[in-house]
Amino acid sequence: MKEKEKAEPGENVVYILLCRDHTFYCGWTNDLDKRVSTHNAGKGAKYTKGRRPVKLVYWEVFSSKQEAMRREAAIKRLSRSEKEVLVYQFAKHQ
Repeated sequence: MKEKEKAEPGENVVYILLCRDHTFYCGWTNDLDKRVSTHNAGKGAKYTKGRRPVKLVYWEVFSSKQEAMRREAAIKRLSRSEKEVLVYQFAKHQ
């Protein structure tokens, strides 16, 4: 993972969104700003469509799509409280 303030288009990114109902959604993309906008337009994942607006609360940048997809799968296996810790620690360093 690269330490950065913002992900650039073309980079492989794993992200977590905080939905309006206070649930988390995790995904990966190669254009973070566009993907978050797509979620908020109701054209992203089925899960987020009825939970808008969503807020970007976490992201990690990886050198390959495969690494990003592995990390996404690992985050999805975390408990709610483990995801909260991840998001909290991320916010402290932004």
